[in-house]
Amino acid sequence: MGESGVQSNAVVYVCSDSLGETAETVVRASLRQFEAQEVQIKRYAHVKTEEEIRDLMEEAARNGSFVVYTLVLPELREAIREEAVRLNIFAVDVMGPVMEAFVGTFNATPKRKPGLLHTLDQEYYRRIEAIEFTVKCDDGQDAASWKHADLVIIGVSRTSKTPLSIFLAHKGLKVANLPLVPEVRVPAELYDIPSTRIVGLTMRPEKLVAIRTERLKTMGLPFGASYATLRRVEDELAYAQSIFRKIGCPVIDVTERAIDETAGSILYALGR
Repeated sequence: MGESGVQSNAVVYVCSDSLGETAETVVRASLRQFEAQEVQIKRYAHVKTEEEIRDLMEEAARNGSFVVYTLVLPELREAIREEAVRLNIFAVDVMGPVMEAFVGTFNATPKRKPGLLHTLDQEYYRRIEAIEFTVKCDDGQDAASWKHADLVIIGVSRTSKTPLSIFLAHKGLKVANLPLVPEVRVPAELYDIPSTRIVGLTMRPEKLVAIRTERLKTMGLPFGASYATLRRVEDELAYAQSIFRKIGCPVIDVTERAIDETAGSILYALGR
């Protein structure tokens, strides 16, 4: 064991009236400051009674360890403090001081309901699921999954469909996007989606030409490519408008709009 080391086979106890993930995260973050590769973290989750607390505290005392806890019920927090004094071991309260600061500073009353952080975690996982869906359905891919999308964004190339889709995915929306190209048939799956879940993007031709020209420069392609000519851009935009009309979806001109501004309009329209 080095100067900053922790004895081999040491055990740290985590106690929670929910899952105990917060306390364990704090312990693992602290362990990085020590040579403690063999330290075991033993988690006691969903603790509900003072008897459970006595049992785990006595086990921690027998093993010469300490306890890190997140308990929101005052009686359980008091019980673990009393046991720590009785057994002469450390008991580290992760949430208590912060909750007390809220009470003392803002005169607020805590809900004292275990597991609220886990509820937030579920929201996090829903966002991750939305991001994965959006990446999978980017640029016209996986049309069979579009029926599960909260939103389908359509428009010609370089109208910011992908950045907008990812931005909205981080807000929890499953988004698919489809580039509209006159020479490519629109997938039949698009017409099975309610028009209220489709948004068309358009842009002034001159602005789109400038963006596409810059794109060609970045890719090292010749500036004279038809992709960035005004005539080609006008033809594509006219084709896109015909698809918008056929579907009957709302259309947003993104010429002078930032991504977050467009996203805000969409979220408002969807009632999010």
